[in-house]
Amino acid sequence: MHAGYDALVDLFVSFKGFLSKLSIYAEIPPTLALTNVLVKIFVELISTLTLATKQVKQGRFSESSLVIATVG
Repeated sequence: MHAGYDALVDLFVSFKGFLSKLSIYAEIPPTLALTNVLVKIFVELISTLTLATKQVKQGRFSESSLVIATVG
């Protein structure tokens, strides 16, 4: 189970990397294409966090469930 939590930490680190770049995107004049991409990314981010949270609460968290959550 420890490997699963390590994978979750790695996932949060990758989210942090993306979210820290948002200030750059905020300085770019918004376009429809950029807005659509950012919305899709945020939807996937929230979806992944939701699935990971459910797995942790149910006590069924493992490295394989994280892979399914991030791919699905």
